[in-house]
Amino acid sequence: MTTVLLIHTVPLWRASLASLLGTAEGIDVTTAARGGIRAALGRPAPDVLLTDLDCPGALDILEEVSSMATPQGGPCPLAVLTRSDGPRSLRRAYEAGARGYIDKFRSGDDLSEVMHKLADGGRHIDESLAFSLLQVADMPLSPRELSVLSLAEGGDTVTGIAAGLHLAPGTVRNYLAAAIRKSGAHNRLDAIRRAKEAGWI
Repeated sequence: MTTVLLIHTVPLWRASLASLLGTAEGIDVTTAARGGIRAALGRPAPDVLLTDLDCPGALDILEEVSSMATPQGGPCPLAVLTRSDGPRSLRRAYEAGARGYIDKFRSGDDLSEVMHKLADGGRHIDESLAFSLLQVADMPLSPRELSVLSLAEGGDTVTGIAAGLHLAPGTVRNYLAAAIRKSGAHNRLDAIRRAKEAGWI
């Protein structure tokens, strides 16, 4: 028996997904809203966590589950329902250690097989998501370059970024120049556009 903890903030979608999974042989589904994740992980820990990257608060859910361990001390395999046109969410799921990436536009016929595969220690990536995930995983910018570019995308000036990060303005310009070069962009705006399209920021 594979136990799945389905985390979703929308009650109707949570109930619908649980019903779909619960009809499969060898699958036992429990559900939790965002506030009940910690309690659900301890009764006893499920074999797989499943969440929807489009549900409200999904990025907060990813952050919460990535910081938790099961009562046995290890992380629980994480699977996400997503779309190929959501690179930012894909990146966050990748950083959270997700092992299953399921396209929401696929057929649900073999969803239970994916859950069994993850519970047995495997990985799963739907073919339709593979290219987007490669873009997300192959991010050439350093964490500092990424943070500087993110602040520039938000409209901060070089002086403002320097003050916020406690850096010299020249250092910020160097990080921006490196981000432009590494992303293959022509200028700062082009680097921001490419980074957003790839889901880096």
